[in-house]
Amino acid sequence: MTPGQALTSAQHHLLGPADQALHHASTDVPAFRPDTLVTDALGTMRGRRFESASAVAVLDDERRIVGIATIEAMFAADDEQRLRDVMDPTPPVVAPRTDQEHAAWQAVQRAEPYLAVVDEKRTFLGLISPQRLLGILLQEHDEDLARLGGFLHDVESARSTSVESVRKRLWHRLPWLIVGLLGAMISAVMMTAFDDVLEADLAIAYFVPGIVYLADAVGTQTETLAIRGLSVGVGIRRITVREGLTGLLMGLLLGTIMWPVVAMMTASSALASAVSLAIVGASTVSTLVALCLPWLLHRLGKDPAFGAGPLATVFQDLLSILFYLGAVSLLLN
Repeated sequence: MTPGQALTSAQHHLLGPADQALHHASTDVPAFRPDTLVTDALGTMRGRRFESASAVAVLDDERRIVGIATIEAMFAADDEQRLRDVMDPTPPVVAPRTDQEHAAWQAVQRAEPYLAVVDEKRTFLGLISPQRLLGILLQEHDEDLARLGGFLHDVESARSTSVESVRKRLWHRLPWLIVGLLGAMISAVMMTAFDDVLEADLAIAYFVPGIVYLADAVGTQTETLAIRGLSVGVGIRRITVREGLTGLLMGLLLGTIMWPVVAMMTASSALASAVSLAIVGASTVSTLVALCLPWLLHRLGKDPAFGAGPLATVFQDLLSILFYLGAVSLLLN
């Protein structure tokens, strides 16, 4: 590259993953040697089209970047000044595999309308133009809003879901509710297996709704926390131990509170113990179910905000009833 020579290739973005800096870098930008007169550089650029001419890459003979000169600095330069006199010798640069959001924020923090992509030898690979930087920031902002709203994809899909037709609403929701209906049928069949126990003491049935409700409530709290964590990049593994212990302790506290109440209502310490044990077991298991289902749906590429609730309710209800009737059969017999 000689003084006054610019890159004149057609607009060209280098290949690379769409979320990495290299994908957004373009070689269709003006580039000159540092000893080029500013007036010569401007003259060479005149009459040519670039993807972006807001900044000029200043390169040495090995095409390593030595600085970047903004078009504003070049217009303000004297006739005898060269690019090395007006360039920024320490421009913001990123590696090809830098995440696009991190790359864009580097340019923002430096208050520069450009970002250079270089390899490990500082060989120039291209400039990310202001238009590209703005597009990256808007895309990342859109994704962040979508995650905070509990959606896996983007805000546009959330908007379309909100205004979709009745037919699509049914299509998106009915499968999950059918699963819930099947779970209700299974629970009914499960109850028939304990007919003898229920007929022996009708008071046993009084506490089924309460145990199921507490399990669902504890699980819903955990599920909300898990989905919120996924939406902002907090993995399920980071909260599993603490949330599991929280569910266990919550069950112990609720079971302790329920024991004297049930004992006074039924005059049966055995039934009170069965209710308390069922609450402890149901709270613990509901917490684990509420953690596993959002993680599983997330790994499968499904939106946890839609499917985790119905599926978690089915499993939590079935396990709660099984815990309770199992404890009743064990203690009352």
